[in-house]
Amino acid sequence: MTPGITRTINIVDLFAGCGGFTQGFHTFRPESSDVSPFRTVGAVEWDIAAASTYAVNFADEAGGTDHIFAGDIKDWDPSMVDSSVDVILGGPPCQGFSGLGKEDPNDPRNRLWKQYVRVVRALQPKIFVIENVDRFFRSKEFELMKASAGPGGDLHDYALEWKILNAADYGVPQARKRAIVLATHKDLVATHPERRPLRHPTPTHQKPGKGEDGVLPLSEIKEIKEWVPAGVVFADTPKETETTELPARTCSPLGRVLPGIFQTHELHIGRKPTALSLARYRAIPEGGNRHDLPPHLSTPNWLRHRNGSGDVMGRMYWDQPAVTIRTEFYKPEKGRYLHPRADRPITHMEAAYLQGFPPDYRWVGNKIQIARQIGNAVPVGLSTAIAASLYKYLQEVGCGSS
Repeated sequence: MTPGITRTINIVDLFAGCGGFTQGFHTFRPESSDVSPFRTVGAVEWDIAAASTYAVNFADEAGGTDHIFAGDIKDWDPSMVDSSVDVILGGPPCQGFSGLGKEDPNDPRNRLWKQYVRVVRALQPKIFVIENVDRFFRSKEFELMKASAGPGGDLHDYALEWKILNAADYGVPQARKRAIVLATHKDLVATHPERRPLRHPTPTHQKPGKGEDGVLPLSEIKEIKEWVPAGVVFADTPKETETTELPARTCSPLGRVLPGIFQTHELHIGRKPTALSLARYRAIPEGGNRHDLPPHLSTPNWLRHRNGSGDVMGRMYWDQPAVTIRTEFYKPEKGRYLHPRADRPITHMEAAYLQGFPPDYRWVGNKIQIARQIGNAVPVGLSTAIAASLYKYLQEVGCGSS
């Protein structure tokens, strides 16, 4: 066994998507080791394309595709996991909470966290982590979750900590705020030297200059770095695209034939813009948006509404983190998704890199399915930061050795 790792830490990923959360945990390396201590032993994802992407990356480690459940979590039996489970990860669907949707308090997807709790009760992990949009903390469902951690509740054995984290504060070239709930079994809290639960990772990066919370300038804090700009991604990607289509190949890792397998570096695919769209792209400067368009290139609606979103038909900044990468990043009319300097939207490859996926990560699905997987993923760098804090905590409570 590699020096520095005395045991594996088994993880299950619920609402796993394409595996961004898991990839972050697998990217983590303890000091003096070149191997991650975290091992996947099971995952659940209802979307067949996303589940297939997860499977081609992690099924072998989990013990085969039988450990990757492609279906509704309500139909999943946790006893299918044939190993003890130390950590559960998961991001229940956020559409019912997202400001981009209707924010319907009665959206049935809002209550899928209860299925997450069902699995927690069955598998009794040492720690579980829930990720969601920042609005989750203002929802009725979050109030119910907190109440369930009280006396007699389904989560009464766990101590909850919650906080909104910005991925850019952890070296991700993307300003993406996410609600992160950390839950520690109270048996672990009782054995911690400080009798405390797991806490959120300390930021390693901050916005240049003085922070919003009165943090000292970067020049006075030697150990913290400036936010990583999107330019670090675009400097290493071709300015032009050569194709609009994925390579012609198929696979069926979970029994359904789908396009794939593609590696991240193969996703540099463009679109076929109309002459009008191309003219609009050319008219928008770095950091600009639809308000920079002359009247003949704009639309009546854009001309009437001058106070709307500044991200619509927006061009990214080279020297700042990207905006949140969403599922339709290839449509500049949906947000600030124009390349900082090329007259085109960002590509699937660039979006995946902005999310922290490596060049050899494998993908299954068509262009729209893969874009959805990328946009819904937990940024890998943010997940890695959480993994590092979690690993350190387990070491402190004596769970890092067999």
